[in-house]
Amino acid sequence: MSSLLLSLTAGGGASLSPAAAAQLPEGKMLVAYFSRSGNTRVIAGQVSRALEADLFEIVPENPYPADYFETVEQARQESARGYEPPLKAQVTDVAQYTTVFLGFPIWGMTAPPVIRSFLSAHDLSGKTVIPIITHGGYGLGDSLTVVAGHATDAQLVEGFSMQAPQERQTVERVTEWLDGLTVAR
Repeated sequence: MSSLLLSLTAGGGASLSPAAAAQLPEGKMLVAYFSRSGNTRVIAGQVSRALEADLFEIVPENPYPADYFETVEQARQESARGYEPPLKAQVTDVAQYTTVFLGFPIWGMTAPPVIRSFLSAHDLSGKTVIPIITHGGYGLGDSLTVVAGHATDAQLVEGFSMQAPQERQTVERVTEWLDGLTVAR
């Protein structure tokens, strides 16, 4: 099985070279993930169990709003100004890991601002970083560029991505259904 390895340079640039995806470096593994609706959490948990990797949930100090559309707007504003929200906790000893699986959903064609916070707060130099990405059907956007730009001097290996059931679609379908109901008052 082959994959692409992005060798990251100090300037955040990336060059492509072939690498064996099935060949993980020896050492401890970490699955760090952010999940708003649970899709990414399920995948991160499965990867953690299968590889006997430690699991760390990336949580912003101030949670995103419960309302999906409010979250979308807040994330859009944070991304536009390059804001990195503070984290509730950090990985205690990231140096012990040789491989970090980084799970997150795509928000507005990019990585969520809290992922930028995680990457800025943790030195992943010399580590293999493998993205686990869920999206609503529009693909990865510039998320890999974001990871490469924040995880300089790491090896970014092509990871796993999938279209996951999207919360927005659920909200829209339920709203459409409710709009069709007549409620006697």
